[in-house]
Amino acid sequence: MAVLNLITMKTLFVNRNGVRVCSILALCFILWTLYRMTCPSNSTSGDPLDGRQEVIYQVHEEMPQKEYYQSLLAEKDEQHKAEVETLKQQINDLKAELIKQGEQYVQFGDDNRQGVELQENKAKASSNTQDHALSDFLQQQVKKIGTHQPLKDEYEVGVFNTFTSKLVYHLEGGLSHKPAEKPKSDRKDDLIEAVYAAIDMLNAEMKVNPAFSVENFVEGIYRTDKTIGSYYNLLFKTPAKSHNYQIELLRPFAPIQKLKSITTEAQKQTINMIVPLSGRLDKFINFMQRFEDICIKGDKNVYLTVVYFGSEGLTEIQSSLHTVATRNNFKQFRLLNLNGEFSRGRGLEEGAKSWQGENAILFFCDVDIAFTSDFLERCRIHSQSGKKVYYPIVFSLFNPAIVYEDSQVLPMEDDQLRIHKDTGFWRDFGYGMACQYRSDFMNIKGFDMDIKGWGMEDLHLYRKYVHSNLAVIRVPDRGIFHLYHPKHCDPELTPEQYKACIGSKALNEASHTQLGMMAFKNELQAQLKQSQSKQQKV
Repeated sequence: MAVLNLITMKTLFVNRNGVRVCSILALCFILWTLYRMTCPSNSTSGDPLDGRQEVIYQVHEEMPQKEYYQSLLAEKDEQHKAEVETLKQQINDLKAELIKQGEQYVQFGDDNRQGVELQENKAKASSNTQDHALSDFLQQQVKKIGTHQPLKDEYEVGVFNTFTSKLVYHLEGGLSHKPAEKPKSDRKDDLIEAVYAAIDMLNAEMKVNPAFSVENFVEGIYRTDKTIGSYYNLLFKTPAKSHNYQIELLRPFAPIQKLKSITTEAQKQTINMIVPLSGRLDKFINFMQRFEDICIKGDKNVYLTVVYFGSEGLTEIQSSLHTVATRNNFKQFRLLNLNGEFSRGRGLEEGAKSWQGENAILFFCDVDIAFTSDFLERCRIHSQSGKKVYYPIVFSLFNPAIVYEDSQVLPMEDDQLRIHKDTGFWRDFGYGMACQYRSDFMNIKGFDMDIKGWGMEDLHLYRKYVHSNLAVIRVPDRGIFHLYHPKHCDPELTPEQYKACIGSKALNEASHTQLGMMAFKNELQAQLKQSQSKQQKV
């Protein structure tokens, strides 16, 4: 509208100026005519029009002078009228064009508003459609949870967990975990929310004198179906304990939604593998064989930092490194030598500080760790500078002398890397293996150098990450194994450290069944001899 008003003002301005110009020209012509009528002609005068007047007189010598001027004035007047008419026509054409443009502008605005309204209506329709689809989906989930389908065998039965206001009784983790424990983290939030939702619903049904509170909750069972949701069956009693109130709830799962997609270049980021060591030459030679096959010949983007404590055995370590490096023209390694007694935390700390290149991924490793190329790629994928660190749960192998007791020859080491309940267990209490960016490790202030002895420095670093803004990715990784080795627990350790060391030692030996067989080995042998004796008599 502002543009249209401006054009209209310009039009009026042109129209008024045109009339004004015409009036001035007519007045000048009349004054000039009167002047010529009152002043006689003189051919010798210096008037520049005298020559033209003589020509005019010659052409119109037969016409009286008064009539001549009248006819000339009439002719000029006609010319001016024609010019005015032409100007008026141009003005009218301009007005018509402005009106046409204005109508198109209005039409464009209407079309634009209609387009916006159409898009809004489509968005509303789409939103309504999605709401209806989600509502239908959730109703289907509710129907599924109440429908029982025949199962193939006893292993398909979904076992419930039970809980009270204090403890949760569950089977998760099997024999190596507590059979009852206080709920923590998201499980605690989940159960509390379910109980309070049930209380609100029961009180809403009462309408008058709501009687239910947390004190009325007795117990509940719950189970999560991975495709439907979490089902809860909760039991309440009235204050008089004269009635039981049972309520079933469902926290349905919504359809799967895309969060984001990320594309990264494989084997791009450098990994600095840091290995603290003291003695154990035979283990180091085996470690270097795996490193050569997987990292030097395969990945080709892994740097090795060996931190060796003391001087005993240092020459052999240097020789082993030199042999592998010369054979493969490998230069991406460093050997640091530290004095004093062995400290894994100090060794990893010094190895991290010694790195001089760009911000690399630090992989804290040990010589009794076997890994695959797939693990190295997951180390890169699950580590992100300033955002997340990767703490793989290692599969710890049992004592091969017990696992393969019935075999005449022990399998090769690579053939022992199998994930099975009789070959090992997930070492979920260990936090020694970790992948993180060097910048994150330095920002979190690294290890606590005041901790001495076995194991606690790893847990302390892990807790630092847990308490930080970095996400900890904790995953059982099928590509990293802890090789069995006899464990010695130093009596000089603190009671807490010594207890943890003995617990770790017991778990490392064999499975629960295998340990039981060892405990009752004499009884088994006696029974076997008795059976053989009976057969011989028969």
